[in-house]
Amino acid sequence: MNQEVALKILKSGQSAFLTGPAGAGKTYVLNEFIKFAKKKHLPVAKTATTGLAATHLSGNTIHAWSGIGINKTIPHRFFDKLSKTRRETICRASILIIDEISMMHDYLLDAVNEICKIVREDDSPFGGLQVVMAGDFAQLPPINRADDKIKGNFAYLSKAWEELNPAICYLSTQYRQEDQDFLDILNAIRENNVRRHHAETLLERVGAETSDVFTELHTTNFNVDKVNDRRLADIYEEEMTYEMTHTGSEGKVQTLKRSVLAPEILRLKIGATVMALKNDPSQRFVNGSIGKIIDFEEGTGYPVVEFNSGRTATVGYDTWEMRDGERKVAGVTQIPLRLAWAITVHKSQGMTLDSAVLDLRHTFAPGMGYVALSRVKNLNSMSLLGIGKTALKVSPEAVKMNALWKAKSEKLASEIQK
Repeated sequence: MNQEVALKILKSGQSAFLTGPAGAGKTYVLNEFIKFAKKKHLPVAKTATTGLAATHLSGNTIHAWSGIGINKTIPHRFFDKLSKTRRETICRASILIIDEISMMHDYLLDAVNEICKIVREDDSPFGGLQVVMAGDFAQLPPINRADDKIKGNFAYLSKAWEELNPAICYLSTQYRQEDQDFLDILNAIRENNVRRHHAETLLERVGAETSDVFTELHTTNFNVDKVNDRRLADIYEEEMTYEMTHTGSEGKVQTLKRSVLAPEILRLKIGATVMALKNDPSQRFVNGSIGKIIDFEEGTGYPVVEFNSGRTATVGYDTWEMRDGERKVAGVTQIPLRLAWAITVHKSQGMTLDSAVLDLRHTFAPGMGYVALSRVKNLNSMSLLGIGKTALKVSPEAVKMNALWKAKSEKLASEIQK
């Protein structure tokens, strides 16, 4: 299906799943649809499963928009505590966009469905909203941690997905990659059909020269932190430190710390590249915004950040909370920033990088290598530190479903174009 047909389906008011390989223009179609909806005065809730992905749509996380926050399921007395503003936001929307749907657990999509129904007082799927889900299940799956009490699965296995029964819009034309050899490799990975010559071509990029200005992608926060600490040490400026404070039981605090990604000790210098970890109430930055430290405020010592959007903001302490009904069970307070010369592969999903150094030696989830590799436009703009055994694998379930969705999409496109 091409972009024009996909847009026609979205404009018709149908709920849909917009998918296709990395670089096929899913975000472009979403942005064109958002422009159309604005002209028609249809309120659009622009959300994504991660803060960084949400920035590509100038939107919010689905967790924040729905009010569920860091909870995995709808907590006790949730609707009693849901603010009037949040209720109005949910009721005002006509269209709900959820980008990077592959990273969303089935139970969370079910929870959002239920919240929309109850708040909007409408028993139809998602309370009558047109829902547009976008993403690629050959990319990163939802994460289940060892200590998670609830283990989730792909969003397409949820009751909400079955109930919604979205039209399938599979974009087949690839726009990001510039050379056919690289595109052939990515398609082979996507289909779990990597041959010897594909692997040998990639191995030629191990230790290869690339641009002087690059982003490093690593599979774990530990390795990302090592790179960022080294780059910070290379800056000969005064270092400012900010220490996290917390309240609550140790177990709840540790869970909250993993959710917010804020470092316990934040070290910053003028010239440091940083990423925001929370939405700014004044809308100067959002969770995932990237910028550079340009100063520290006199008196408070708070960092002054010039974000890539062009906006400048002084970033003070903020607090994340975990609640059980009305009771606050944990809280952490920190400057909502972290260093960002290097980022994890998970954080990179949806980005296009001019030049990158990729470490694929320790991939631990299907699709991780595919996501990292597909961030760049060609082989020459990429250098590899190494490739692990699972780096070139994607989920077998995703391969099977992609074939099914592609067939459904082609049939739908054929019917529309008759």
